[in-house]
Amino acid sequence: MAASLWRSVFGSTALAAAEEDGGVAFWSNPERAGWLTKQGEYIKTWRRRWFVLKQGKLFWFKDSQVTRASIPRGVIPVAACLTVKGAEDVINRAFAFELSTRSETMYFIADSEKEKEEWINSIGRSIVQHSRSLADAEVVDYDSVRRAAITSSSTDAKPSSTDQE
Repeated sequence: MAASLWRSVFGSTALAAAEEDGGVAFWSNPERAGWLTKQGEYIKTWRRRWFVLKQGKLFWFKDSQVTRASIPRGVIPVAACLTVKGAEDVINRAFAFELSTRSETMYFIADSEKEKEEWINSIGRSIVQHSRSLADAEVVDYDSVRRAAITSSSTDAKPSSTDQE
């Protein structure tokens, strides 16, 4: 009930943002923050939003006064992102860049070439850091599975003559 009320007032993206912030203190010491223009999710008009990149999540807000009480309009977990690169040629707009996941590509417009490059670098660094931590977690999982398989196979094996002595 509360979720459906929230969705009707703020939209599904804001609900997802509120649920996905994962305890990130987006209101203090962001890795990067600033104005970007982005396309709306449903109505494809371009809107200026305040973006905050912190701890592997890219949040956006209507204004730059972000506090603990602020509710993000949306959030993109960078772990889901595959690429971030310039996109002036794709959307025919200066200072444009794109952020791609397996299922969609989102477009953003910075205020200058310098800001575009800084956003691309910051998001790219965050993607690499986050993907590296995911890869490390997967390696640990594979090692655990491998150790379990080795342990299992050694306990299933027939005892050797040295084991019987």
